[in-house]
Amino acid sequence: MNSELLFDKEAPKYPVIIKVIEVASEAFYNYGIKTITMDEIASSAAISKRTLYQLFKDKEELLLACILHSQMDMEEHIKDLLSQTSSVLEIILHIYKYLIRQYHNIDKRFFEDIHRYPSVYKIFLRGQERDSSDVVNFFRSGVEQGLFRSDVNFEIVNFLLREQFNIFLDSNIYLKYTFVDIYESLMFTYLRGISTDKGVRELELFLQEYRKD
Repeated sequence: MNSELLFDKEAPKYPVIIKVIEVASEAFYNYGIKTITMDEIASSAAISKRTLYQLFKDKEELLLACILHSQMDMEEHIKDLLSQTSSVLEIILHIYKYLIRQYHNIDKRFFEDIHRYPSVYKIFLRGQERDSSDVVNFFRSGVEQGLFRSDVNFEIVNFLLREQFNIFLDSNIYLKYTFVDIYESLMFTYLRGISTDKGVRELELFLQEYRKD
């Protein structure tokens, strides 16, 4: 699959491709990948099954398109933020807010099922690693802005955070708490721990506005 051609906005089939990706993404996130059929996706997208297979040869290729589209959306979101503010903490917090809103609709089964598609999962992880690298660089810039402590090894802390997140994915804590509750608890506790007094004050102001939403 050529992602450049797939997401070419000038291509005649672009609107249909994006509609299918949006429909499939919502279904995969809400119900997992395994339970969703190509027939159901075609029906929800209001196209024929034949048309769907002309766009994507199988469910794995469609899943890959969904992952790539999500990663591109994140990249565009970060670019927009960078054009609007120079505050590192504000950028990081808005990225987390964006992710939390996405996670409201993601069922644990999605993370379990994606392991069934090793090539897609590899690209999914590559995107997470790239995001983590960007976050570490943001944190280092935040030190210069007086928002984060200078005695923190952000690569180690960010690695530990990702591993803790993976532990939760493999646990039964989802029987008691929502995905969003877990994500928020990890992120905001993490940010408080690495912030200076100035950073904590800005974080608390952000949380007040965030909880109003």
